[in-house]
Amino acid sequence: MTEIGALGTEEADPRTAALDAMPVEEILRAMNAADAGVASAVAQAVPEIARAVELIVAARQRGGRLIYVGAGTSGRLGVLDAVECPPTFGTDPGEVIGLIAGGDDAFAHAVEGAEDDPALAAKDLHAIGCNATDVVVALAASGRTPYAIGALRHGRSVGATTIGVSCNRHAELSTHADVGIEIETGPEVVTGSTRLKAGTAQKMVCNMLSTATMVRSGKVYGNRMVDMKPTNAKLVDRACRIIADATGVDPATAATLLAAAEGNAKTAIVMQLAGVDAVEARRLLDDADGFVRAAVRE
Repeated sequence: MTEIGALGTEEADPRTAALDAMPVEEILRAMNAADAGVASAVAQAVPEIARAVELIVAARQRGGRLIYVGAGTSGRLGVLDAVECPPTFGTDPGEVIGLIAGGDDAFAHAVEGAEDDPALAAKDLHAIGCNATDVVVALAASGRTPYAIGALRHGRSVGATTIGVSCNRHAELSTHADVGIEIETGPEVVTGSTRLKAGTAQKMVCNMLSTATMVRSGKVYGNRMVDMKPTNAKLVDRACRIIADATGVDPATAATLLAAAEGNAKTAIVMQLAGVDAVEARRLLDDADGFVRAAVRE
């Protein structure tokens, strides 16, 4: 295993060697310049990210879950992506899960030492019944965090699909994964503070994994989040605008359709486009595996 001090994410960036002597605006411009390279670094790993998405979609089709696992910032980013899936895509809370070393309390407060215990990851995955239908995505900026490696080892032991996301090349994490996603983000503005560029890169990868998976699972029509849950006034308004945009009806008609569809924008859209009632719209969607475009035979 590569020594921690030899990792690219642990190197000192000579461009910020005098960071403490810089005026505020110069500090911010240095951070902005560093961040500007993150997207291009992620772009280099798109083939591996695409392969991971294909595996996650296949797992969902057989009833499997997407399980993010990580420690510290990496763990928090996985939890963040998981908790946003139900309101955005209408998924059940059990379909996308985020586990962080040290348990739920570690999201807001650091739990020292938890990331160093690979057995703890196996215990956490066992507790949620991780099995061969699932996909375990382990996140670790260093690519060598024991908790993340322990998660992939346990995933493999039960036959789950395994994916590693790290921010260094030749990561130990990748050797335990069916797909290794390595984003070379390099030195941080503040040496070793991987909540910065490395954190941004991991967030981008999580965004891509969950969003592309949900698009390929019928959760999006065009670029509209048609399975979103309108759980407050703002989201009800958004759902109505989605219906109006997708079908060309006026706002009042969109609201009527949403009510008739019992708050489900996807059903409302199919009702209007196919000229059917809510019951028939749901049947058409079921027959089309949830894809609006197929349900209305576009």
